[in-house]
Amino acid sequence: MANGSDIIDYRLVGDDMQAVIVTLDPGEQVLAEAGTMLYMHDGVEMQTTTAAAGGEHRGLFGRMLGAAGRALAGESFFITTFSNTGSARADVAFSAPYPGKIVPMPLAEMGGTMLCQKDAFLAAARGTEISVAFQKKIGAGLFGGEGFILQKLQGDGLAFVHAGGSVFPLQLGPGQSLRVDTGCIVALQPSVSYDIQMVGGFKNALFGGEGLFFAHLCGPGVVYLQTLPFARLADRIGAATRGRGTGEG
Repeated sequence: MANGSDIIDYRLVGDDMQAVIVTLDPGEQVLAEAGTMLYMHDGVEMQTTTAAAGGEHRGLFGRMLGAAGRALAGESFFITTFSNTGSARADVAFSAPYPGKIVPMPLAEMGGTMLCQKDAFLAAARGTEISVAFQKKIGAGLFGGEGFILQKLQGDGLAFVHAGGSVFPLQLGPGQSLRVDTGCIVALQPSVSYDIQMVGGFKNALFGGEGLFFAHLCGPGVVYLQTLPFARLADRIGAATRGRGTGEG
């Protein structure tokens, strides 16, 4: 292990239903959200635990608190680790749970910490700590689309998050602000301030189709946005299926 986290190799496959294939050297380990494993080679050993990497020193009570926090953030109570216990390099692959993109995040290049929407975490190199962060502002927590709780990824290795549609980063300069649909935020650096603003105008609020609130982001820092939040996709599917008769195709 170097610089605190395992240095892992990876490649992304697929387009709209992506998977990430992580290649582990002997002795290396990756941790992942439970239920996301696609396949693994011989020599890779799987173990399910309540302790995320970086949290083993906390003791049983601390690990249980960390697991409860992950559950509040929309993730499984458990974390699954995959260790290469063989003598040759071996692959383990993870797939996203719905159409979209998998985004590699080199945490060392991002200041060591990223805040993500709940249920965004997919996998990360050993040495990454996964915890929860609470919204500091009540308005953002109540109306910001993701509630009071965000995921916090800390470390100096690679982490992978997934989101809907296409995903792209925006670099905000000091004092530069951006208004975003509340469900389209995937991740942001802690240096980016986050609040909510009401949509101006009575007709805009009722008929604009954007809801009652925008997220107001202010730099400096990087923010990742998604083009198709899962909630929006689910709403469209639900609207298309409501009212259909049982005989309709």
